[in-house]
Formats: sequence, structure tokens, C-alpha cells
Amino acid sequence: MEPAAYDEPTSAVHLIQTHISWVFITDHFAYKVKKPVDLGFLNFTTLRRRHHYVHEELILNRRLCPDIYLEVLPITVHHGQVRLGGQGHPVEYALKMVRLPQERMMDEVADRGELRREHLDRIIERLARFYAQAATGPRINKFGEPAVIAYNHEENFSRTADLVGDLLSPELFERIRAFARNFLRDHRALFLQRIREGRIRDCHGDLHMKNICLADGVYIFDCIEFNHRFRYGDVAADVDFLAMDLDFHGFKDLSRYLVERLAQACGDPELLMMLDFYKCYRAYVRGKIAAFSARDPELAPEVRAQARQTARDYFLLAGEYAEAGARWAA
Repeated sequence: MEPAAYDEPTSAVHLIQTHISWVFITDHFAYKVKKPVDLGFLNFTTLRRRHHYVHEELILNRRLCPDIYLEVLPITVHHGQVRLGGQGHPVEYALKMVRLPQERMMDEVADRGELRREHLDRIIERLARFYAQAATGPRINKFGEPAVIAYNHEENFSRTADLVGDLLSPELFERIRAFARNFLRDHRALFLQRIREGRIRDCHGDLHMKNICLADGVYIFDCIEFNHRFRYGDVAADVDFLAMDLDFHGFKDLSRYLVERLAQACGDPELLMMLDFYKCYRAYVRGKIAAFSARDPELAPEVRAQARQTARDYFLLAGEYAEAGARWAA
């Protein structure tokens, strides 16, 4: 948190925390440091692991933000002084990024009532090109198999079982779980068709509004680097994350516009058939992540309280998708 630790001059250092990272913000740059946590689906508990994954984050995010993701720097201690990129033995590693304007983040643009279809058109163009170029093949296609998708869902359900009765009711939990299981069982042929058509790609994996900046260009950042299962998958699962986030913030018309135009741009009409299934999955994942934050002792009590309410809201939204999807399937 000391400005003197950085090579560039900065008037102050601000800290932003997530459940897996600390992000230190200077006047012109952002430095991300991974927390030494093991959440089952990710493991950052050793310095070697954190070093590996911070490099993965650099390489993968350069696919969509080559000008923003700059380098990995060691954090060193030399004669008692902590430095970014200084001399001495590395005690930690940080990913250096260009600081993007906070007021142009997609969620803040939306909160001000300024989000327009023109913004989505720029995102759609960027994503359609990204998905067309994203890696695919037999190794990645395995992550589109129904058994792997079912495993992802069941892992979510097992890791949130202790939330039932607190952040979501038993009835809601069972409705969501039954919908996921039934959809996978009844539409197995559709999932296999998606594999044959090359719809399983090395995607972004965490495509929501807080990870998109609408500045002089479209910057889509902070993809999943720590688990292939969460990044390899159907492009529909990626797109539906952003569609779900638009729904969550009250922009259902823009959500529908996004999905319909992206399906058209990608030549993928079947993407619309996956809509409720993957939006339900994504809303449930966001509920799970908010629940983790609600239990993080490093966060302030008011932040944890807000996270609890956010988790409840996401679980309720997942239930709405499950209900709508069950009606469609019937």
C-alpha cells in the first residue's frame, strides 16, 4: 500500500479485494496479487502455483486486451523494503495492467442509464471475432460433453448444499437442480450436436459487465485462468453469462438483443435453445461466488451483508430461469 514500493510515481494506492485476489490501484496502473486460497475449483496455496497462474492470466487475457495486460513482476524485499520488480528474492508476484477508467465500466455505464444497443453492437463484433478465432479441437471438445457439463453443475450443488435454508430455500434448490438434470438428460442430442458443429471453444469464462470497459475501445478483461473446465465450453455458456448479468441489472431487452444478434453474427441459431439452461447455471455460479464473499473474514461486515443479499438475488434469478426453461422444455 506504500506508493514508494512502485517504480512509477503515484499519489496514492487503493486496494480492491475479491475472494481470490488483491488488486492494488495506482494513478496509472493496476497490480493483481493472488490470495493463497484453496476453494476446491482453484488452488493458489503455494508461491509456485500463484506464479504459474499469474502468467496464465497474462497470456490468456492478451487475446482480448493485448494493450492492457503488460507483464508479471516479482514482489521483493530488500533491506526491509518491499518493491514491485525490485532486487532480492521474490516473495510474491503481481500482474501489471493499464488502469482502465472506472466510470466507463459497463456496469457503471448501465447504472447511469447510458447503456445503448450501440455499445452492445461493439461488444458483439468483438466477441464474434474472438469466438471464431478461439482454440477448439478434441481436447477442448471434451468439455462440451454432457457428462462434464453435469459434473460442473453437480459440483456447484454440492459446494452450496450448506447454504440451503439460509441463502436459498430447499424448494428453490431442488427446482434448480431438477431443471439442470432434466435438461441435460432430455437434450443430450443437442449438446452432442454443439460439439460436432465446433461450438466448444477456449472462451472467456467470466463474461459479465464488471469485466467489460466501454472506453475508446471495447476492453473485455479478467478471463478465467485457473481452471480449464470454467473456460473451455460452449460459446452459448459464455454469451449467456453476459445476458444473465444484463437481466440481473434490469436490462432484459438489451439481454435479448445481445443474444439474438450474437447468434446471428456467429451463424448459430441453436444458441437460443440453450438460453435458459446456461443463464440458470451462470446465475447460480454468481450466487455461489457472492456466498463465498459473504463468508470472507477479510471483508468489512457491511460488505459481507451486501454479498449475502446479492447471493439470495442471484439464486432467485436462477430459479426464474429454471422455471422458464422447464416450461419451454415441456
